[in-house]
Amino acid sequence: MNRMILLRVVGICTAIVLALHAGMAFYGDLTRPNFRAGDLFSGKLPPDKAKLAAAAGLAAFSWDGDLLANYAAAMAADVLQGPSTAAGGRASENKAAQAAVLAALKISPIRPALWLTLGMLQAQSGEAVTPAVKMSYLTGSVPIDVAFSRVRTVTSSAAATDEEIKLLAQSDIRSALASRSRYEPLLIAAYVQATPQGKSLLLETTKITDPKFNEILRRY
Repeated sequence: MNRMILLRVVGICTAIVLALHAGMAFYGDLTRPNFRAGDLFSGKLPPDKAKLAAAAGLAAFSWDGDLLANYAAAMAADVLQGPSTAAGGRASENKAAQAAVLAALKISPIRPALWLTLGMLQAQSGEAVTPAVKMSYLTGSVPIDVAFSRVRTVTSSAAATDEEIKLLAQSDIRSALASRSRYEPLLIAAYVQATPQGKSLLLETTKITDPKFNEILRRY
């Protein structure tokens, strides 16, 4: 008799857990921000604050990698693209966005654009970006918009002093040069804003890949 009661209790608990899981999955589909890390680099606007707030509650205890990644990307976009706020408020928002990105990467680490997003948040707050940028290279290929943003992040930070990243960044620079008509002004702007090591990286790569563009860069 006691065994039957125990089996019934286990069955009821299992049914409750499954029902809760199904309910969370359904709610997650409704609240998941329609914004991926790659959208941050294509100019897409992030969701508004109300939609982010709706996703925040579920993201706090969710194990859904896509939900966490989308939520983190939307938070990061709000920090990186949003209007300027007081220094203290912006620092707090940056830390919250970094925490969301790290939580997503712990569950689903093979997301190169999200690793780059972490690096950009770290750059904004004056932290070391090299480890996050390196992970963005090591976890997979990225679209050209993401690759160019990575070039800009590398050349404007201490990441340009890392020998491994320098080799990897050359591929991104060549990809941007393959669409030179689109990226030429952006590459020039990246060169102007680059560190001395970043400038050297751009000059060394373009000297081999596109000597004419190399001559253009040297004018700035």
